[in-house]
Amino acid sequence: MSNEQSPGQQASAPEQPRVEELRVGVVGIGWAGQQHLKAYDSLAGVRIVSLAGMEQELRESLQAEYSIPNAFAGWEEMLEHGGLDAISVAVPTFLHAPIAIAALERGLHVLSEKPIARNAIEGRAMVDAARKAGRVLDVAFNHRRRGDIQALKEVIDDGGVGRPYYAKASWLRRSGIPMLGSWFTNPELAGGGPLADIGVHALDYALHLLGEPKVVAVSATTHSELGPRGRGGNDRYTAMAASNAFGVEDFASAFLRLEGGGTLLIEAGWASYRETDDILDFMVYGTDGGAELKVQGTPLAPVGKLRVFTEKDGENADYVPAALPGRAHQAVVDDFVAAVRGGADGWGRHDGSQALYRAQIIDACYQSAQEQREVRL
Repeated sequence: MSNEQSPGQQASAPEQPRVEELRVGVVGIGWAGQQHLKAYDSLAGVRIVSLAGMEQELRESLQAEYSIPNAFAGWEEMLEHGGLDAISVAVPTFLHAPIAIAALERGLHVLSEKPIARNAIEGRAMVDAARKAGRVLDVAFNHRRRGDIQALKEVIDDGGVGRPYYAKASWLRRSGIPMLGSWFTNPELAGGGPLADIGVHALDYALHLLGEPKVVAVSATTHSELGPRGRGGNDRYTAMAASNAFGVEDFASAFLRLEGGGTLLIEAGWASYRETDDILDFMVYGTDGGAELKVQGTPLAPVGKLRVFTEKDGENADYVPAALPGRAHQAVVDDFVAAVRGGADGWGRHDGSQALYRAQIIDACYQSAQEQREVRL
């Protein structure tokens, strides 16, 4: 039978599968919440139907910008109002667990900002709630979506460095204490300082790059030298008037022993006397090569300097892999929406357990620093 068309006959367009509208709400209207709003707004079949945030003028502005029908000062009102399939939680860390658990108990899917919670106990409660509800719980680790980190991941996965045995990941600032004197510097509200705030990003992308090795023990130190003296902030990070004493570290380092004998070193600093630009980096040594990624700038450059060190026929064969800018929160939201739309059979694979594991490691680091000893996981 011929598949040719008769003269004048036009092929009908293939029928597109119907995508059921996903109704989402966003809790939190600061920088992170605005990234979620922008990302959701770009997706077909996704409608932002609710917004919650305490700052009335900003809330009303964002409501108008994105044509959001419902806006509330409190998250409780938003959940009570209903009409949602999923929410993003982009608020201070101490609110992650209560909001996420309440939403999951109502049968909603949840995308939370990092870290998952103030500690692993709260994180475990979130994961348990997601499993009990049979709903998606994702946590936003946007830096693993960087194009340069994805390019390096491909190199490592393809055997480009052989078996990795030593790696180091850092995120360091010179004067980058976020909102000096705000909830960020209160351990009861934030759960910790730079180790919990930006160090968890370094931990996440490092474990991701290394293929998710098990951490068997940690030995960590924390320092609080500049923040308590009112140093280490700048105009960008001191928009809020100080309302809390500086109760967290401003620099931390951790030595992680990995299953199989590997080593991972993590450094996280909000403030230290170093060069002005922030640096986010990763370095790995393997049995057949090594690699180095350096991302600098304030804000960080969209693409960093990535090099791979190897040899061929006894000669150096170093090279620079191609890397494009990543999609950051857009990719985070895309993945979350795809997981939700993937159907109930796949929801159990998105229960927040990987983010919980990060929290367990961070907790062990703080315990190690406090007790001045190695802590086994």
